Amino acid sequence: MTNKRVALVTGSSTGIGAAVARKLAGAGFNVVVNYSRNPESGKETFDACNVAGSDTLLVQCDVSDEASVQGMVAAVKDKYGRLDVVCNNAGISVETPPRKFEQIEVEDWDRVFAVNVRGPFLIAKHTRALLDDGEEPCIVNTASIVGLRPGAAPLPYSASKAAVINMTQTLAAALGPKIRVNAIAPGWLEGEWMEQMLGDNYDKLMDRRAKMTPLKRCVTMDDVADTVLTLIEHMHFCTGEVVVIDGGFSKTT
Repeated sequence: MTNKRVALVTGSSTGIGAAVARKLAGAGFNVVVNYSRNPESGKETFDACNVAGSDTLLVQCDVSDEASVQGMVAAVKDKYGRLDVVCNNAGISVETPPRKFEQIEVEDWDRVFAVNVRGPFLIAKHTRALLDDGEEPCIVNTASIVGLRPGAAPLPYSASKAAVINMTQTLAAALGPKIRVNAIAPGWLEGEWMEQMLGDNYDKLMDRRAKMTPLKRCVTMDDVADTVLTLIEHMHFCTGEVVVIDGGFSKTT
């Protein structure tokens, strides 16, 4: 059992999830690091969180599988006896561009929705009881700017993130006043995710996007992690909100 607040960050072996986990560990949380298929990267995040002061729990879990989610939540309860924050970050996509959406296999569409939409639902369903007893409990869902407006992302990914935004707002009403539920919507993000999306055009297109952005750069992992921490620690009268993190691009173009 612990007196420190506990945060579960799904999909935290790499990318945004890893950055958020490290940020929360440095802010005084005990962190639950979750991975699905990459134990080596999960261990890297686990070690970094421990160095930052967290008594960290590393858990393998496929968030789209209910039994797996139940097992992870049971492990959290066994180790800490509490849960205060959930960051639903686990997500996947496909490589097919929007204009070639007819080439997407139904099985691939379903898998994206299973992880990106069913996953946050299952996590919310099975963490609710622990969050109800938490200290200033909240959920932060990772959406995307393409859930709010058309973009270059594949259709199932964009549609799934639109569903996450609706789920965020619906759960905010269902879980209030005790549990706050908000979402973040990053824009073009520096690093591996956009490298996969843009391929060989990554440097050219990211530079062009930065020049079109009022703050003259693209989003970083630290920008996203800072926003998540702010939502958790300071924005106590905000729920059902979607915080766009894109340097003003979507508001000025």
